[in-house]
Amino acid sequence: MKDPFREAAILLKHSRFTTAFTGAGISVESGIPSFRGEGGLWNKYDPKVLDLQYFLEDPSGSWTVIKEIFYDFFNAALPNKAHLVLARMEREGMLGRIITQNIDNLHQEAGSGMVFEFHGNTKNLRCLHCHRSYKAGQISLDHFPPTCRECGGILKPDFVFFGEAIPQLPLAAAYEAASLSDVFLIIGTTGEVMPANQIPVMAKQYGAKIIEVNPEPSNYTTEITDIFLQGKATSIMEKIERLLFPES
Repeated sequence: MKDPFREAAILLKHSRFTTAFTGAGISVESGIPSFRGEGGLWNKYDPKVLDLQYFLEDPSGSWTVIKEIFYDFFNAALPNKAHLVLARMEREGMLGRIITQNIDNLHQEAGSGMVFEFHGNTKNLRCLHCHRSYKAGQISLDHFPPTCRECGGILKPDFVFFGEAIPQLPLAAAYEAASLSDVFLIIGTTGEVMPANQIPVMAKQYGAKIIEVNPEPSNYTTEITDIFLQGKATSIMEKIERLLFPES
């Protein structure tokens, strides 16, 4: 009987270009809950606070909830073993790119450099009037809504709200990665969110081998996945690390 972990490690070792495609599941073990499903944030909060039109109509109300979720709670999260293994793979030349649906900045904090964020990042704020950008730490969130120091415009977290388009740079990077990759490593995403969920499908169509890491079968498992590694992202990636770097 074949060992799927060894099969996955062999594919990763011989891949000319590998892309990691990550979702909420990779950050759950850092203490960040997913938005959907049991225990998800949308069971506690109304998702309308991240609807662009609602935000424009009631920025103070939106910001009250946004601060609680993304700046009080998320800020305490630290990268976990899965993030760290991906960063090591990049350093060792085994990972060409990370396409993430997450907005928590944990890939960068783990040391990854080639990260393309499909839905933006909580660490940046953008003025809706003059488009000036700020790091979240530069702006006081004691009063809502926070405003631009230059023009007084309302600041919005620079991640994608409902009703906003995906930024062009990560979209183009994701399409390119799908066409370049010999291996596409899916971690912690079930393939429910459009249009991000089509990127692994495109990679498969271009000939990539699909390795999937998820605690339960997903929309990808029976459709495009070649090797399914079932379990928590941290434990699975730790096993992969030992096979890729047996000397350490």
